[in-house]
Amino acid sequence: MPLKLFLLRHGETTFSQNGGYCGILDVPLTAAGQSMAQAFADSYASLPWQAIYSSPLLRARSTAQPMVEATGLELKIRAGLREANFGDWEGKPKDEVNEKLGDEYRDWMMEPAWNPPTNGETAVQIASRAMAVIAEIEETHRDGNVLIFSHKTTLRIILCSLLGIDLGRYRDRLDYPAASLSIVSFGKYGPLLERMGDRAYMPQALQERAGT
Repeated sequence: MPLKLFLLRHGETTFSQNGGYCGILDVPLTAAGQSMAQAFADSYASLPWQAIYSSPLLRARSTAQPMVEATGLELKIRAGLREANFGDWEGKPKDEVNEKLGDEYRDWMMEPAWNPPTNGETAVQIASRAMAVIAEIEETHRDGNVLIFSHKTTLRIILCSLLGIDLGRYRDRLDYPAASLSIVSFGKYGPLLERMGDRAYMPQALQERAGT
C-alpha cells in the first residue's frame, strides 16, 4: 500500500463563516465546527492509521481531538502546518483591508507567491515550512495512511506544491471548505490527487452551512 495523505481542513470557526483573516489567531471552533470534527472521526476512525499530524493552532487541534480519542494515536504537532501569517491583516475583514490598504491588497491578490501582507508571509514562505513537514512524513512513513489537520491557505499551498501548480494561483485553482478532506497518494509516478474538498461524510445540514 502506498503512502496516502488525508489532508483535512479544520472545522468551522466564526472567521470561516464571515471570511475575515484569521491567520495565526488562536480561535475556537463553533458548535457546528465541533460537530464536523466528530462526524469525521465517526466516519474515518476505523481506517488503519499510521500517524496523525496537526497544526499547533487551537482550531486544528480541536478538529483532530475526536480522531485522537477514537484511535488512541499520539497527536504530532508541527509548526509548519499552521495557517498563513496575515501580519497586519489579522482579525480584519477583507473589505476593510481592501479599503485601507488598497495597493498592498491588490499586489497580494495578483501575486501572493511573492507579495505578503505587511508583517505576514508569502506563499513561497508557507510552502517552505509546510513542505518540510511533508518531507518528514514521507521519510518516516513509507506507506499507509497519514492524517494531517491544517488550514485553508496552507493546505492549498501544500497541494499546489505536490501537484505542480503555480503557488501564486492557489486561490484561483483550489477551494477548501471548512472540514473538507483531500486525499493524495504517492505512487510510481509521484503524487496523485484522489479526492478534493470532500465533505460527504458529514450530515447534509452541515454540508449546506453558508460561508464555510
